[in-house]
Amino acid sequence: MKRKDVKEKKQKIVTTSNSNKKEITLYLILRILVILVMIRQIFLGEWNNVFLCILTLILFLVPIFIEKRINIELPDALQTIILLFIFSAEILGEINEYYLTIKYWDTILHTINGFLCAGIGFSLIDILNKKESTYISLSPIFVALVAFSFSMTIGVMWEFFEYGVDSVLNKDMQKDKVVTEISTVNLEPNGRNIPVVINNIEKTIIQSRDKNGNIQEYIVDDGFLDIGLHDTMEDLIVNFIGATVFSIFGFLYIENRDKYKFLENFIMKRKREKRI
Repeated sequence: MKRKDVKEKKQKIVTTSNSNKKEITLYLILRILVILVMIRQIFLGEWNNVFLCILTLILFLVPIFIEKRINIELPDALQTIILLFIFSAEILGEINEYYLTIKYWDTILHTINGFLCAGIGFSLIDILNKKESTYISLSPIFVALVAFSFSMTIGVMWEFFEYGVDSVLNKDMQKDKVVTEISTVNLEPNGRNIPVVINNIEKTIIQSRDKNGNIQEYIVDDGFLDIGLHDTMEDLIVNFIGATVFSIFGFLYIENRDKYKFLENFIMKRKREKRI
């Protein structure tokens, strides 16, 4: 082996070692933060949040499980984004209520989710396409479409999950929004299929009866309370954007892997292969 090759190999080993140390450090820091949050929630008696903390700790193990049990290597950048995504969604978003206090927090996370899920779908089909026992020649456009479809399917399934939780457990994962205009056929005086458009809604008064028959009144200022539709559609739209961006780059990557090599930071691969 030439001296140059030996030197490059040593540099690669050092780089990999440093990268692994960074991943381990990040993993430990996030776990410690989650445990501290969980202890605080126990003292506050917020048992739903305690469950979220436990769920977060379990989800942190997913990248390790994939690498150890499925024999698939996750790039360092992808692992970092996954860990930060889980922490941002569960701890910051739900427990610290960033979904309510930071306007575009949910939008940002769903866009990233669309991008990452497209990367996972792309990785799975490209790994299959490279595997000798199941080798099939797939066109770049087909791989890109599969990646896009995989991401959108995950996005839709997640919205099904949110709707199910809200319906069965009376939660509000599909965050309600206040709108100032509605269009509905339910208010058409003659019961015809003609939408009645109501503009400039200033206030909505909601009345209900509790178990004792007492009337409870809630007032929504500055508009009408939409129950989840706008949130669901916005989530799917930004998921679409994230999936589209990755799929386009995925197509270009297959066409010219050297030019779009940066995409390998988001693509899983089998451990025995140097690259996809």
